[in-house]
Amino acid sequence: MRVHILDDWSDTLRTLPCFDLLEDHDVTVWTDHETDVAALAARLSPGEAMVLIRERSRITAELLDRLPSLRLISLRGAHSHVDVDACTESGVLVCSNMHTGTPSHAAAELTLALILASWRQIPDQVSSIRAGNWQAGVGRTLRGRRLGLYGYGRIAGVVAGYADAIGMDVQWWGSEEGRARARADGRRVAESREAFFATSDIVSLHVRLTPATHGIVTGADLAAMADRSLLVNTSRAGLIEPGALESEVRRDRILVATDVFEKEPLRDPTHVLLSRSNVLPTPHIGYVTEDEFELQFRDIFEQINAFARGDPIHVVNPEVLDR
Repeated sequence: MRVHILDDWSDTLRTLPCFDLLEDHDVTVWTDHETDVAALAARLSPGEAMVLIRERSRITAELLDRLPSLRLISLRGAHSHVDVDACTESGVLVCSNMHTGTPSHAAAELTLALILASWRQIPDQVSSIRAGNWQAGVGRTLRGRRLGLYGYGRIAGVVAGYADAIGMDVQWWGSEEGRARARADGRRVAESREAFFATSDIVSLHVRLTPATHGIVTGADLAAMADRSLLVNTSRAGLIEPGALESEVRRDRILVATDVFEKEPLRDPTHVLLSRSNVLPTPHIGYVTEDEFELQFRDIFEQINAFARGDPIHVVNPEVLDR
């Protein structure tokens, strides 16, 4: 099959052992990001299979209409960036292993790393000693601090385990159903949404981005956070009300550590989330480890081979098969 892989910015996939799974296919890897629909369609035609890396590119009806040869979209995990109905209408099969019950330990580890780096001022300390200076201030200890986890899911559960090991006090918030599950599991749930944001030294977001959760964290929530508290987001930028985070950052009152942005890749060094000293930004590397890539893309490439054999797996829109 003619396979196109989109948005492999670091040209990483060729280096993975699992890339050998595609040896029987005609593979093209694109290492940049194309936003123009016509230009993207020209690249991908006449490809038969498309590999997506997370939400780096949106698959719309407009794009699909320009790709009559496309038969398969292969990815892993949630697929809110793919218009599945349009795929079905176009006869394009979508395959995605949702890896139910398996958390991304890489994302959980980055969450802990961002908390530690922010709380102990590690970037500032490194910059100071490299500049020929010595200590650049005094950090804070995590033990005994309160970590507020927003979202009672798999990754948050792993982060909670790390926090327990450090000796932090963990409290939870989230949907009504999530809070009920947390209480049933004996977890501490904040008395109210306002109390959650006001009494957490660190708030970490772990919610899947859907139409229902878009903008679920508001400017009022951020304003309720205590001075010098820390907001960590390794989930999705869209969880926060548009403009609210930038506005709060400009107040220079709370700390922010974020791995995700509304527009990616974000390369404007003057952007408020990249230029302010109270923000620790990383370029969406939560799941970007050799181990995680091998795990994810082995699934994605096996889906391509299963389709080529006529026995597709992890099918999202089986209606296409019924045709």
